[in-house]
Amino acid sequence: MYVCGPTVYSNVHLGNLRTFMSFDVIFRYFQHLDYKVRYVRNITDVGHIVDDVDEGEDKIAKKARLEQLEPMEVVQRYTVDFHEILGAFNFLPPSIEPTATGHIIEQIEIIKKIIDTGIGYEANGSVYFDVEKFASENDYGKLSGRKIEDLISNTRTLDGQDEKRSGLDFAIWKKAQPEHIMRWPSPWSDGFPGWHMECTAMSCKYLGETFDIHGGGMDLTFPHHEAEMAQAQAAHGKPAVRYWMHNNMITLNGQKMGKSLGNAISLEQFFSGDHPLLEKAYSPMTIRFFMLQAHYRSTLDFSNEALQASEKGLERLMKAAAKIETLPISETSSVNISELKNNCFAAMADDMNSPIAMSYLFEGVKIINSVADGKSTVTSADRDALKSLFNAFVFDIFGLKADIQAETGNSEVLNEVIALLMKLRAEAKANKDWATSDKIRNELAAIGFDIKDGKDGVSWELKK
Repeated sequence: MYVCGPTVYSNVHLGNLRTFMSFDVIFRYFQHLDYKVRYVRNITDVGHIVDDVDEGEDKIAKKARLEQLEPMEVVQRYTVDFHEILGAFNFLPPSIEPTATGHIIEQIEIIKKIIDTGIGYEANGSVYFDVEKFASENDYGKLSGRKIEDLISNTRTLDGQDEKRSGLDFAIWKKAQPEHIMRWPSPWSDGFPGWHMECTAMSCKYLGETFDIHGGGMDLTFPHHEAEMAQAQAAHGKPAVRYWMHNNMITLNGQKMGKSLGNAISLEQFFSGDHPLLEKAYSPMTIRFFMLQAHYRSTLDFSNEALQASEKGLERLMKAAAKIETLPISETSSVNISELKNNCFAAMADDMNSPIAMSYLFEGVKIINSVADGKSTVTSADRDALKSLFNAFVFDIFGLKADIQAETGNSEVLNEVIALLMKLRAEAKANKDWATSDKIRNELAAIGFDIKDGKDGVSWELKK
């Protein structure tokens, strides 16, 4: 399975988080079924052009120039932030996380193959993909539902288009201008690969010339994934991907959430509640639960009401899961756990329908509460089956975990408790009782607190 990963020049926001969330659940589901899964999620650290066309400045190079940094400093900073964010949401790490800059040689080799077929051509040190020539023998546009005739008639004029045979053609290698920082030697020029080429090279290197699943946001369907499909077909003479999976967008009042529209909310703002559109702060697990409420191919509309309902739903689900172990046992059972289990797995087998599977889990919540109240009965075997089902779906497949922030209750009380512990730790350090000092810090760290000793004193925060 290959998923287009982040372009590391900006922070992760709720919209692109949904992509990684969708495929984290898919990865978890296949692993739970004991499939051997190789999950490849790339890091785009070169070649992402301003406005995503063939002309302009590489976004990472632009960021590096504006901040007076080396491009790889920008890459490293945003990659670390990206991993921390995904860790807060309990995402599993991919099997392989390749970078575009680490696979320049592979990209050059694929470009050579495309040139050899006559579909790639060099012009003034750049190399372009001849879309019309490819389409004369292949179905270009089938992934996005576009017709080549319509694409030709609607192609806009671009600066530097005189290098191309057609305005529809896209760059698979770009000659670097003198001021361009990120560049590599190639048979055609010192330059850099086209954005689409990176994913073709990395997916085929690690998953083979034909692999099962390629995923990403629906906004990548055209031109990115359409170009990827064409490049692989041209280079290897066969389709690369058996199944394309695209998740839909998150909307606000029916409009896509995004930085360009001015309605984006950063994840840090969700955690702090510091945004005009937010009524309060929301934890990563609440947001994860919220995203599970919609099918990955459906739009998901943001609202405070939906997030607050998710917060309550998550709490109810976790409380029920915690009750299973202590449910009273009877000789007979008045509930059908086997049917409940079959329904949950059938929902996921139906194109990963997480909201339907979740609705069946909440039928399980009703059963748990009914048994706890003495209104229903379960045998020992049924209780074990119920525990296994909740462990499988709540924690393993859906990746939810106990919400520390929710469990600690009132934040003011929490602050007072931590302040007291910090005072006791300070007293222990003053008395050179290092064992007690370290024990307080380590015990707090074990339950999710990050304690930092600095020259200005001690600071703490909940790990996200």
